[in-house]
Amino acid sequence: MLKLQRKISIPVYILFIIVLFGVVGISYSIWGNASVARGTEVSDVTGQAMPEVTKVVWWHSMGGENGKVVDKLVTNFNAVHNDIKVEAVYQGSYYDSLTKLKASFGSKIGPTLAQVYDIGTKFMIDSKAITPMQQFIQQENYDTSQLDEAIMNHYVVDDTLYSMPFNASNSLLYYNKDMFKAAGLNPEKPPLYFDEVGQAARKLSRDNAWGAYFGIQSWYMEQFVANQGAELVNFGNGREGLATAWQLNGSEGVKVLTWWKELVDSKAAVPAAGKSDESKKWFIDGKVAMILDTTASLRDILNGVNGRFEVGTGFFPKAPGDKGSIMVGGGSNWIMNNKSDAEQKAAWTFIKFISEPEQQAFFHVNTGYFPITKAAYDQPLVKENLAQFPQFGTAIDQHQASEMSRASQGGVLGVYPDARKLTENAVNEALSGVKTPQEALDAAAAAINAKIAAYNSQL
Repeated sequence: MLKLQRKISIPVYILFIIVLFGVVGISYSIWGNASVARGTEVSDVTGQAMPEVTKVVWWHSMGGENGKVVDKLVTNFNAVHNDIKVEAVYQGSYYDSLTKLKASFGSKIGPTLAQVYDIGTKFMIDSKAITPMQQFIQQENYDTSQLDEAIMNHYVVDDTLYSMPFNASNSLLYYNKDMFKAAGLNPEKPPLYFDEVGQAARKLSRDNAWGAYFGIQSWYMEQFVANQGAELVNFGNGREGLATAWQLNGSEGVKVLTWWKELVDSKAAVPAAGKSDESKKWFIDGKVAMILDTTASLRDILNGVNGRFEVGTGFFPKAPGDKGSIMVGGGSNWIMNNKSDAEQKAAWTFIKFISEPEQQAFFHVNTGYFPITKAAYDQPLVKENLAQFPQFGTAIDQHQASEMSRASQGGVLGVYPDARKLTENAVNEALSGVKTPQEALDAAAAAINAKIAAYNSQL
């Protein structure tokens, strides 16, 4: 029996030691994880203190190739900041993303930082869910003079910069230089005025190809009106008082839609009521000679055409005598106020990073959005890109030629997304002959004004 007890006692003793070390290991693991959760510093394998990591979740609407560029910006940032980790999450279209953001208000499931398109500005301010960018700017005396003033002012309301511009764009005329040559038109002189566009479109409409295809976008109507120096809504485009009336049914809007319908009726422009994505595809396929689209489509168009024909870019069309200016489009980034101070400051650090000249140069060259930081134009990458692809210079030239005014600053109203949908329906009705341009725009304005009144009554 004694021998048997000795044989058993050895493994029991070893088992006791193993259990003891296991308990110590589990305790250490729990303590270590708890330390990270509390945000205290822990040591890595070298014994050096590791900094607390603050996570920033960024919701954005940059899909496709532009999404890859955004991911690269995030990777660049995370590589040089070991105390902050930004996680970019694609949320679909601008409209879908804003809808999801609205649903997240009042909960902890929302992001730290959110990209919102320009027409969501008023709603975001009224939501009370954001920390104005002006607060961070004042806290550290951030130099805003380095930013493009016209772009920045688009997001300034009541002398406060509520969000930081990120992706800035305007509308351009894209045209097929090869088709221009074949039609006897000067490929180096794109049409600028309404009558010139019409004449060119009629000459280009031949051999199973259309002269023009303008996708149904309210943004184009708004640009046409701003180019005439007219404001979209009353009270200084909603910047000198609460907007109460949509004004796209004024003489400026009617003139544009009448001209547009004449192009369609003369069979110089595609009568289909498609969106810009469809017109862009037709252009890339060589089925149409001229389209309107955002500067942000330039890289996609060049890649899609892939040298099969020469792509030209021109200023957005206008009527002779128009002295207005083009509006800035795109989106900006907003910081949510339901996150900790540390998280908000981390988001601000990321915003500053992607606003730096080097990052803006990379973003501009790979997307077509123009830089929000003036010094980006001095970057070798931008200069080399312009030399290789002069089409990028058109948006820059058009932007810099525009004078700042209430009209070019853009409208501010809480129901802007709804207003755009109703306006697009009106354009459809006018082009298809269901209503006259005046009747269609009047009906849309009445519906939009009712929505504005309902929104304002809740403020």
